Amino acid sequence: MPLSHRTFEARLAEFREQRFGLFIHWGLYALAARHEWVKQRERLTDAAYQPYFDHFDPDLFDPGAWAETAAAAGMRYMVLTTKHHDGFCLWDSALTGYSVAHTPYKKDLVGPIVDAFRARGLGVGFYHSLIDWHHPDFPIDGLHPQFGSEEAPDRDIAKYRQYLHGQVEELLTRYGRIDTMWLDFSYSTRRRGGRLTPGGKGAADWDSPALLELVRRLQPGILVNDRLEIPGDFVTPEQFQPPQPPGEVWEACQTLDGSWGYDRDNHDGKPVDLLVRMLVDTVSKDGNLLLNVGPNGRGAFDPRALETLRGIGEWMRLHGRSIYGAGPSTFTAPPDCRYTQKGDRLYLHLFAWPYRHVHLPGLAGRARYAQLLDDASEIRVVTADPAVDSGNTRLPPLPPGTLTLRLPVRRPGVAVPVIEIFL
Repeated sequence: MPLSHRTFEARLAEFREQRFGLFIHWGLYALAARHEWVKQRERLTDAAYQPYFDHFDPDLFDPGAWAETAAAAGMRYMVLTTKHHDGFCLWDSALTGYSVAHTPYKKDLVGPIVDAFRARGLGVGFYHSLIDWHHPDFPIDGLHPQFGSEEAPDRDIAKYRQYLHGQVEELLTRYGRIDTMWLDFSYSTRRRGGRLTPGGKGAADWDSPALLELVRRLQPGILVNDRLEIPGDFVTPEQFQPPQPPGEVWEACQTLDGSWGYDRDNHDGKPVDLLVRMLVDTVSKDGNLLLNVGPNGRGAFDPRALETLRGIGEWMRLHGRSIYGAGPSTFTAPPDCRYTQKGDRLYLHLFAWPYRHVHLPGLAGRARYAQLLDDASEIRVVTADPAVDSGNTRLPPLPPGTLTLRLPVRRPGVAVPVIEIFL
């Protein structure tokens, strides 16, 4: 087997073992504090957006604290936005002055973040936007903030494409091993209201085959996502939980509150139990969950985000072995439940707590022992007869092969209770 293939297979196995990662969206839009697409949504000109560049000075930036927060939440890797659609770069790019090096902060941000997460034993990935609303040669298309208000006939996508490839090469040669390249996004076939985006960009504009070849040559074994309009290594449903397993390697990317960048007045934060259910649902379908935090303009995680991550971390501390390296099971979970499985251990996640009993199809005679995972207290296997137990002889018997567990009446005080079944 060629070395590059062995390296890729090892990276893929690592990705599936990790299961839970941190997405970080950070840039000038953190100062606007009203969504990372603020420049496009409010049709801001470069001049109107310039004050955020002129005042970007994250004096509370502490990448070690970020990495510690991620690790305490049970996350095993991170993906950092090196550049979002507004074109602002978090590193000192030799190809543009529109970078952190020319703000009041003046210093590279990518390197310290990479070093801090690596020092904590966490994987490192880069998000990089294929779009650039600041570059003078990026065409003004239907997604551009200046669409309909400015004519720019001399823009040359070929010059921008060279810039795009050059910046990707910078990122993949300056910071050591990079595990994931998360490129975002293509929209030549994107529809809104049934209509194509005028001037939408795609594989031909980016020269996606050449860009993918560049990434793989510079970082053998790296995983690349699916947003180049050519096949990648994993698919990325965004703020959507697939009702069925996608049937390939996948990573759900989700937000804490619907915004990717820091959004001060957004109060739609998801509760801890919902986020834990989303993580469990993803792993039960053989996927990873990449959960986003948008640091604020001073470089700190919002207190609301910290509280949520602490809550997830408390659940993961007790239940991580039902997540890391686990995947789907061939057994069918009962209603309001999800299974994950790792070897001979089957994990029953109870999204709703039933009264006294839970009935598990196909598991009769298959379980050696069962326990609540949070405290390792025994859950007893019983022989249930609904007709006799209820005093109602008209109740039908349970289907053949059903295993019945007797539960305590009081629900465990965790976000999602888990029963560990030893097969």
